[in-house]
Amino acid sequence: MIRGLEVSRVPGLFQTPEYARTIFDANARFRGIPPTTEAAVEARMRRQEALYDPGKQFRFLLCEAALYHRSCAADVMAEQLDRLYNLVGQRRVELGVLPFGTRLRRTAPHAFWIYDERLVIVETISEELWLTGTEDVQLYERAWEWLAESAEYGTVARRLIGRARASLDLG
Repeated sequence: MIRGLEVSRVPGLFQTPEYARTIFDANARFRGIPPTTEAAVEARMRRQEALYDPGKQFRFLLCEAALYHRSCAADVMAEQLDRLYNLVGQRRVELGVLPFGTRLRRTAPHAFWIYDERLVIVETISEELWLTGTEDVQLYERAWEWLAESAEYGTVARRLIGRARASLDLG
């Protein structure tokens, strides 16, 4: 099982190719490194095949802000939000949205992913942290569970995604 929290962008496993392309291009420019965008997008799209593996389960939380923060053109974001909308309710994917204004037992300080009960990956601006200590993993599991209590799922999650999509100026 993979659990994840994203605060300001769509998780890589759910990204459309154009959205991912924008993220990779911007990261290369920010870091001042040569872009390897096409290879990165292809690899990301291949990893998404895991969403259809019957042996895997995915539980993700998205802060509502991630539905509005845009580093891409409105039409690219619209396509990305459509993909998220259609992921809600899939058999192996649980997608919760933490709405603006919801009361949280614990705030979401940064994005993180929990792999089974053995590894937590935290991305910073400059590196990825791999946490494998039992206490670290348990702490992030508790943070994830506390946040999950405040998330909206199913129809309400779709409504929140739809509202973000409707806010785009596509004219």
